[in-house]
Amino acid sequence: MKLLGKVGYVSGAGRGIGRGIALALAREGMQVLVADIDTAAAQQVVDEISDLGVEGYAMTLDVTRAEDAKRLRDTLEEQFGGLDIAVNSAGVISVQRVEDMAEAEWERTMNVNAKGTFLCCQAVIPLLRKSNVGTIVNIASVSGKDGYPGLAHYSASKYAVIGFTNSLAKELAKEDITVNAICPGVVRTAMWDLLADKWRMEGETPEQSWQRQVLAFVPQGRPQTAEDIGALVVYLASARNLTGQAINLDGGLTSH
Repeated sequence: MKLLGKVGYVSGAGRGIGRGIALALAREGMQVLVADIDTAAAQQVVDEISDLGVEGYAMTLDVTRAEDAKRLRDTLEEQFGGLDIAVNSAGVISVQRVEDMAEAEWERTMNVNAKGTFLCCQAVIPLLRKSNVGTIVNIASVSGKDGYPGLAHYSASKYAVIGFTNSLAKELAKEDITVNAICPGVVRTAMWDLLADKWRMEGETPEQSWQRQVLAFVPQGRPQTAEDIGALVVYLASARNLTGQAINLDGGLTSH
C-alpha cells in the first residue's frame, strides 16, 4: 500500500467512474476528498469510504467556477493539510448533431469538461509542489482520440483535455509532478446509458442497445468498469517516470 496515508481528491466522484476511483484510492489507505456538484451523492461515497476505515470528506464542487476550485484547494489544506493526488473526473455528455446544437450546449460541455479540468489543476498545483508523489490524473475519453457522430462537442472537449494534459506535464516535469490522462472506452455509467438510449434501433430495448454497443465498439466484447479505471489511477499515482500520456483503457478499441 504505497499510498497509505496520502491525500487525494476526485471531482465528479458522486457516481460512475469518479466513485470507482475514489473507492480505489481509499482501498489503498488514502484519505479522499469526494467532490461533486451533487452533495448528497458525494456524502454517500464518503460513507462507503468510512466503511473501509479511511477518512473521507464530501464537498460541493462546481468545476466551472474558479471560486469553487480555490475553495477545493483551501478545503484540502484545512481538512488534510495538503494534497498528493488530484483526479479530475467531472464531465458531461449529450448527443447532438452540429447543425442542431445550441451554442449553450457547446459552452456547457466545454466549460465542464475542459475548463473545469484547467481550473482545478491550476488551483491545486501549489499543494502538489509540497508532495513527494505529486500526481494529476485527468479523465478524458476515447472520444478524445477519435470523433463520433453526434459527439463533436464532447470530442472537442476531450481532445482539449488530452492536449492540456500533455502540455501541463511538460510544464511540471522538472518538479516531479506527473500529469496523465486516462481515456475510458465503454463503461456502464449514466453517460453510456444515455448513449445507448440515443442510439437505439427500432424495436430495441435500452438493454439490447447497450449490449449491441459493447459488441460493436469493443474488440474484447466486454465493457470496461469503474474499478478498472480506479486501478489504473492507483498505478499512475506511483509511476514516477510516466507523464504526459493519454492512456486508453478500452478493450482494444483505440490504438493511438
